[in-house]
Amino acid sequence: MSDVIVRVAPSPTGYLHVGNARAALLNYLFAHHAGGKFMLRIDDTDDTRSKPEFEAAILEDLKWLGLHHDLFARQSDRADRYREAAERLKTAGRLYPCYETAAELDRRRKRQMAAGKPPVYDRAALNLTTEQRDAYEAEGRRPHWRFKLSHNKVHWNDLIRGPVEIDTATLSDPVLIREDGRFLYTLPSVVDDADFAVSHILRGEDHVTNSAPQIEIFEALGAPVPRFAHFALFVAAGGEVLSKREGSLSLRTLRDEGIEAMALNAYLAHIGTSDSIEPAISLTALANGFAFEKMGRALAHFDLAELTALNAKTLHAMPYEIVAPRLTAMGVDAAVWEAVKPNVVRLADAAELRKLVTGPVMPVIEDAGFAARASALLPPEPWDEGTWGAWTKAVAADTGAKGRALFHPLRLALTGLEHGPELKKLLPLIGRARTLARLEGKTA
Repeated sequence: MSDVIVRVAPSPTGYLHVGNARAALLNYLFAHHAGGKFMLRIDDTDDTRSKPEFEAAILEDLKWLGLHHDLFARQSDRADRYREAAERLKTAGRLYPCYETAAELDRRRKRQMAAGKPPVYDRAALNLTTEQRDAYEAEGRRPHWRFKLSHNKVHWNDLIRGPVEIDTATLSDPVLIREDGRFLYTLPSVVDDADFAVSHILRGEDHVTNSAPQIEIFEALGAPVPRFAHFALFVAAGGEVLSKREGSLSLRTLRDEGIEAMALNAYLAHIGTSDSIEPAISLTALANGFAFEKMGRALAHFDLAELTALNAKTLHAMPYEIVAPRLTAMGVDAAVWEAVKPNVVRLADAAELRKLVTGPVMPVIEDAGFAARASALLPPEPWDEGTWGAWTKAVAADTGAKGRALFHPLRLALTGLEHGPELKKLLPLIGRARTLARLEGKTA
């Protein structure tokens, strides 16, 4: 076991979407590639929006993907540790009280922008006298608390982006504690990462700027700074930004629409990398192929049509044993699965295609005379996959039909469909009695 520990930290304020899933998957794959540990942390400091049902859904979705965690924490259980860290920062002079209201801060930002200046907090609160603070308290104001940045340049070697430099003088001192005493994301995240010895932080590139203040908080608390890796974000196939509100991108919606977990895992692991998008047989196989060097800087294009096509390929390669419990519930046995799986896009399609075997099928008879002659040439049972070839050869010899003129009317008569599974596999499952009935134009 290596010293690698990574974490995924969803907030239980909604359902997981593909962006969350990708972050979880990449962390999981890296941990398993490196022989490390994968931690699930529930970031539920926002107690007004966090819901137990969303936490339960997160656990369910990660289990569906097969992303089982080695370590677990819930931030609402760790408030004492965050308060201890806050007191240390206050004592060190790095956490200071501010009394501006949201409206006052907004007016100040607008004045800065009107003057052509960046809307960075001006640290006015550091100049307040004790009397001024007491006056604010007397009128009922409660402070929010900001972390005092060094105003130096912060450097790190990002495992995906390479060398990164951010001048903290260009940033506002981040608010770590609200007026009501609740912690915002930043301090609990750093404290948890330090306490659980998180070695690597893999997340989206929208967090690059956040990394600089977080590095300074790690250092202010005397904690080791993890390695960072910021991967490119998703955009839709057409290049537009994906919205978390798009219901089609929630994991539960994709699951309900028949997307297989391994298809989604393979897709999320490969998009935005130098790898081709191909089915994967297991998470272990994906972990073995993980490498930061494969991850590109360009935006990753999430295409639902491409995912659906990969879902079909995944099912086409899937042996019956893997999906047997679900297929059995649909009444699909191994023989039917092997016959129809090259034609399924979603597993539920197998139940529909099973009806070609069990009926009822309404046949389409283009030429009753041709069908009658084909019927007369049907061999006796038992049938196997060679029966179709022997029968059609006999029909061709008798009627002179060949190619489409031979096969198309037989497919229409036996299945009622223009296209479908291979008839050499279907015919033995349909059986002689149903085949005769359908050739006579009877629903069977």
